[in-house]
Amino acid sequence: MSSFFEGTTPLVVAHRGFADGVPENTLEAFEKAAALGADILETDVHGSLDAHAIVAHDPDLSRVASLPQAIATLTLDDIREVDLGGAKMPTLVEALEEFPHHRFSIDVKDDRAIEPTVRAIKAARAQERVMLASFSPSRLEAVSAQLPGVTIAGTAKQVGPAWLSHLVSRQSAVRRALAGVDALFIPPRAYGMTLLTPRFIEMVNKAGVSLGAWTINDESEMARYWSSGVRAIVTDRSDLALAVRARLASPTP
Repeated sequence: MSSFFEGTTPLVVAHRGFADGVPENTLEAFEKAAALGADILETDVHGSLDAHAIVAHDPDLSRVASLPQAIATLTLDDIREVDLGGAKMPTLVEALEEFPHHRFSIDVKDDRAIEPTVRAIKAARAQERVMLASFSPSRLEAVSAQLPGVTIAGTAKQVGPAWLSHLVSRQSAVRRALAGVDALFIPPRAYGMTLLTPRFIEMVNKAGVSLGAWTINDESEMARYWSSGVRAIVTDRSDLALAVRARLASPTP
């Protein structure tokens, strides 16, 4: 198992930081999540016009700044002028350097971000505290191939075969499907199917792969998934998740 997931404590993953009164995916949101005690800071990156890895979920600024421009059409200087409501859009280098003792889960959102993401992680010497994710298997492979030892979260390329194999209780097939990845971070349900069945959770754990669920903001669901063997909860509500974890650790008689 990857050292990224060392220990047995259930993990709280702060989805785009903790956007309580501050914009998501900003240094301010990450600071709030870190101050609460979140274990992992989850974020996303896009590539700018001049090849910087920019911390942002969306490809354009319409939702976060009411501006039409795409990040790929803007330079870093342009992006530094964008007001997110009292905060700025950081680069990945800035985020990694601002929080040198925190683990990060980084979703690489576009091909333009591949090389800047690699450079940022190397510049911060952060390989051992980064997990890479992407909805694109080829993009994920392009980044991880340049960062030996980095933790890798599987994509649909692994999830689909592993989940189908679990339906027929083939542990060896689940293990083969997950070869080469350290973690699966998936939603509880997709395409009308329940993905996080007790049996699937058990078989993924037996394969030595850490399992995370996203995006869980309900306290009862957090408790249920953690109690059933899910290692990490990705949440917008790190405050609630940390309270749930504390209650699970010290149950009331």
